[in-house]
Amino acid sequence: MKQLLCLLSMAVFCSFSVSAFGQDTAERHNSLETAIKSQSKTIEEQQKTIEGLKDEIEKQKNQEPQQKEAESPLSSKVSGFFGGNVLTNPNISLLLDTFVYRSNLSDSELANRGIPGFTTLGKDARNGFNMGAAEDGAELFIFAPVDPYFNLYANIPFSDEGVVLEEIFAVTTALPEGFQAKVGKFKSNFSRLDAQHPHQWDFFDIALPYRAFVGGEGLGGEKGVQLTWLPALPFYTQFGAEVLQGENDLLFGADARSGPHAFSIFVKSSFETTENSTLYFGPSVLFGKTKTGSIVADSEFRGNSALYGMEAVWKWKPARKRGLTLQGEYLYLAQQGDLEDPVAATVDSLRRRQDGLYVQGVCQLDRWRLAARYDMLELFADTFKQADAKLDLGEAPWRASASIEFNPSEFTRIRLQYNHDRSGRDGRSNDEGILQFIFGIGAHASHTF
Repeated sequence: MKQLLCLLSMAVFCSFSVSAFGQDTAERHNSLETAIKSQSKTIEEQQKTIEGLKDEIEKQKNQEPQQKEAESPLSSKVSGFFGGNVLTNPNISLLLDTFVYRSNLSDSELANRGIPGFTTLGKDARNGFNMGAAEDGAELFIFAPVDPYFNLYANIPFSDEGVVLEEIFAVTTALPEGFQAKVGKFKSNFSRLDAQHPHQWDFFDIALPYRAFVGGEGLGGEKGVQLTWLPALPFYTQFGAEVLQGENDLLFGADARSGPHAFSIFVKSSFETTENSTLYFGPSVLFGKTKTGSIVADSEFRGNSALYGMEAVWKWKPARKRGLTLQGEYLYLAQQGDLEDPVAATVDSLRRRQDGLYVQGVCQLDRWRLAARYDMLELFADTFKQADAKLDLGEAPWRASASIEFNPSEFTRIRLQYNHDRSGRDGRSNDEGILQFIFGIGAHASHTF
């Protein structure tokens, strides 16, 4: 009996367990089916979202060219300056150049102290307080991109006598194959020194050969066009040519010929000599028609002029605030034409073969710079023939200079310079002392090498 009861109990338990297990399996099955249906719905919704995003991306791709066209400064669909809808704020800077000058010569002697056989133009500086190394007490610089194809530059000097538009020119930025064009009024790239503004000079004044051949500020701003080419070579080499109006008073003259009558051709190369040093060099020629009264007093010269140059600059810069720069340049002038004396009513032939050289060194030690320069004329060529007769103009002009300058910041320069000038050919020395102050404010474009 007991055994029968045990068997019945086990049967009931097993039956109940099987029934419960079957019920649990059915519930799990129903739950999984519900989860799968929910996930399928979620996947469908996410797929719809993905398709919608794809459509939106495709629409944006189609709209980008239209948007770029609308933003282009050449588009006629937008308003603004020259068709552009966005004006780029120009970089503007103002520079003050003032100095104290002292010479053993009087102001009248300085004004009449030219270089016989080269120029009748005297010195601009006067004893006491002066404004500007080149009679420009202040200079306003403006630079800004015009559009993706041109940049615009302007340099406007101020003096006690008024305002001068020394430079205003546009430079291309998108010509292919290394070509670049410049048009407007600009300082010629005939040489590195000629292209610099006075505040960029390593000395208060320009080198003596420049004063003798082209004037105290170099060739100055000339109206014209420049084309340069920078081919893909193993080291930097730039070829350039300029067509200029020829308004420089000493070498050409505005009335020498109607239209452009001055031209330049130059080559500039550079390469690294060591890890911390670079050599820059190149030949150049500047030539054209001349009509000037600045060579011989009370006479006017008409003829042809050609100025040949060879320059070299070596820079060693092991640290940002330490370095050495050695620079030199040789200039050779060939000039031939007629010299007319309106008072005596005579016309004589004039033939010049003259040269000049300057060498200088600048050592930078933190915020201090020490510099020395020697420049002279008639080094190898000293022919000055008037009416086929060679004139003896006296001893060869020369000058020695030394300077020390302190730069508290990149916006300030304080320079003390001494010149022992024997360029007057009269045996007298012009011993000059200059204390110069240069201050600049605003954003200024970086200087070239």
